[in-house]
Formats: sequence, C-alpha cells, structure tokens
Amino acid sequence: MPSFDIVSEVDIQEVDNAVNQARKEIEGRYDFKGSKAEVQWDKKEITLLAEDDYKIGAMGSILQTKLHRRGIDIKAVKFSDMEEAGGRMLRQKVTLVQGIDREIAKDVIKLIKDSKLKVQPQVADDKIKVSSKSIDDLQECIKIIRAGNFPLPLQYNNMRS
Repeated sequence: MPSFDIVSEVDIQEVDNAVNQARKEIEGRYDFKGSKAEVQWDKKEITLLAEDDYKIGAMGSILQTKLHRRGIDIKAVKFSDMEEAGGRMLRQKVTLVQGIDREIAKDVIKLIKDSKLKVQPQVADDKIKVSSKSIDDLQECIKIIRAGNFPLPLQYNNMRS
C-alpha cells in the first residue's frame, strides 16, 4: 500500500555551517570590536552571550540571516528570553525544533481527516505516517498539508508505492 512520512527535521550540518558563518561575521563587525560577544553551539542548542541586549539582538538577527541563507526554515528555531549570565553578561538560548510533538500531530491529522480523502494517518514517535490505496490521494494530502499553517516546518519523505 502506498505511503509517506510527515517529519520535521533540521539538517545539523547546515546549522553548523550557519553558526560558523555567524561567528565570523560577528568577529569582523565594527560594533562588536572589543566586546565579549560569542556564539556557542553544542549540536543541540545555540547560546548567544553578549554584554547588552542590543548586541544579543544583533547576534540573533545575524544568526537568523545565516540560517535562512543555508536553507533552514526560521520556524525550526526557537529563541528563549534573555537572562543574566553573571559578570554583567546576558545569555539567550536558541533551540532547534526536531520532530513533531503530539499537539501539532493532532492538528495535522485533524486537517487530513477533515479533507475527506481516503487516507489513513497515524502517529509514529515524532512523525506521522500516511497510507492510502491511491498515490493520487497521497499527493492531494501533501497539497492540503502544505496549505495548512503549522508552527514548524514539515517535510515529506519515504514515499513508497
């Protein structure tokens, strides 16, 4: 039976490249000369450290620009509130959204069921598997999901016939 998976994934290598590009731009910018501004990346989350909120905001903007240019959807990046980091420094954590959580999966499945297509969606861990007897129905299902506005980027893979 034909099927495909709906997932939400971020290419870690592209994020790594974007973080390195952001670091280089921050090091070379005039308004950051002589300041303690740094971008830390531990393969799970990005941490922005700077002396004031203006610099954190500028660093966040640079990071978003570099991520977008590397093909990372900005919906996959969540900025937390700024917090004190000690030594008159501020910290802002940036997390990457990987996988579809239960609430969003319920919304996606509701959208699919409301479309009255002859497809069977089911949640499997952090992805949604959709199957049908007709490939045309699956393609129509993808169109409907793309038209929906969800708070995270969705990809479609493992199309099997």
